[in-house]
Amino acid sequence: MRKHASCIAALLVALAWMATGFAATPARPGDAAKAASGVWYEIFVRSWYDTNGDGIGDLNGVTAKLDYLQKLGVSGIWLMPISPSPSYHGYDVTNYEAVNPQYGTLEDFRRLVKGAHARGIRVVIDMVANHSSNENPWFVSALDPKSPYRDWYIWADKTTDVDTPNAFGGQAWHRAKDGQFYESIFDPAMPDLNYDNAAVRKKMIGIGQFWLKQGADGFRLDAARHIYVNLPSDVGNPESIAKNIAWWDEYRKGLDKVNPHTYLVGEVTRDEAADIAPYLKPLDAAFNFPIAKQLIEVVKSERNLDLARTLAQTYATYDHVAGDAMQKDAPFLSNHDQERVMSQLGGNPEHMRVAAALLMTLPGEPYIYYGEELGMRGTKPDPDLRTPMRWDRTLDAHGEATWHATSPANGGPISVAAQDSDPHSLLNWYRMLIQWRIDIPALRAGGFAVYPQADDQLVAWQRTDGADTVLVVHNLSGTAQILPLPADRFHELLRHSRSDTTVAGGRVDLPPYGSAILQ
Repeated sequence: MRKHASCIAALLVALAWMATGFAATPARPGDAAKAASGVWYEIFVRSWYDTNGDGIGDLNGVTAKLDYLQKLGVSGIWLMPISPSPSYHGYDVTNYEAVNPQYGTLEDFRRLVKGAHARGIRVVIDMVANHSSNENPWFVSALDPKSPYRDWYIWADKTTDVDTPNAFGGQAWHRAKDGQFYESIFDPAMPDLNYDNAAVRKKMIGIGQFWLKQGADGFRLDAARHIYVNLPSDVGNPESIAKNIAWWDEYRKGLDKVNPHTYLVGEVTRDEAADIAPYLKPLDAAFNFPIAKQLIEVVKSERNLDLARTLAQTYATYDHVAGDAMQKDAPFLSNHDQERVMSQLGGNPEHMRVAAALLMTLPGEPYIYYGEELGMRGTKPDPDLRTPMRWDRTLDAHGEATWHATSPANGGPISVAAQDSDPHSLLNWYRMLIQWRIDIPALRAGGFAVYPQADDQLVAWQRTDGADTVLVVHNLSGTAQILPLPADRFHELLRHSRSDTTVAGGRVDLPPYGSAILQ
């Protein structure tokens, strides 16, 4: 009964999307080539598209779907780890300068990059620098105290309290087969590398340079704050944080020797903007974890929860610490470690649309997790957050990855085939919003200012790019809302998500869950 109920629920969600009338400014084919949207798209290659029938997505599958990504309007893709690894997820690397054979070859990667660049799409890959696999030849060799790789890892000595927890409260020290203890803050299979060793730093820079020479445009830096923040005594410790920043500055300078335009975005898992801001000095961007959490809360509650002011304070903090850093923000709604957005929102299609609209009108460069634009669902454990992308209505269609079972909630209506040509689908809603960023420069690169007239169920802010200022307004609620406008500004409706949006008489009337851009 539960299985049938899930299928019915998925169908009702799909029907709700189909019944929703959105309006006026759909994406136009080919417009993505006119300007870069600044939107990034995260891909788990294993779950993306399978070209050889083994049930596992591959790099050629990413190449095969570049036209889909171009039509969506993204200007960059982030590939989760693609190097050889004993795990399904790839975050424990055994060979940093190779491609996982299940995904293809280096030649396949170079072909993918060439195809992406031809479409104006940048390609970054996950760089897992904090730790290696315990099956990496470096660590296997390091088990011998006389090995030259011994000091590439962190070992307990006679003074070490091996019961000391890690920075998250879990186990920090793990016993090797011969009784030795090594540091590994994420998992026993992921021993931490020792960045006090110059040979490790040189090698990791060389690995980055290797991938740049293969055509990569940069890297998403996994666990960026944990190079030196490993134990409770490191958390909030200025010395540990400074060593982290110094390393990433060294890394940046090393990569710039190969490509001075290398893009680096860091995973800095902190709850306060002030803790993320220092990383914006050596990096091009950092993921905004606190704002991701607040966006979901705002949408679920249908209350603005002072979102605009929180955003303004965040950007002020970034700029104060890193200097003109607002555009370095990397906002997102969820990623491969978190419940999917649609699951967090309880399957509510209107809330999903509002969340997407909020994200796509923020400063910085937003990130989309694959399948988010279809409304895919997924909850813990982690493999269920990373299930195969839904291309066709049926699970046995060509190209569908089958390495992991698909949730009944991600049935036929939650697929590209079902939504591609439906003007009312969530997929086309995303295309519309991304097109707004392409069409309106202030959405991509403009400043940010709070619009104080917004009430409890509206959020509004101004984005200014040169002489051009636009007003962004979102109705969070299921009832129509009115926002008063100044006598001399914002009377031109540039874009609107719902057809019954109007501007007249010194006010904008927003229908339920509607968004508008005014000039």
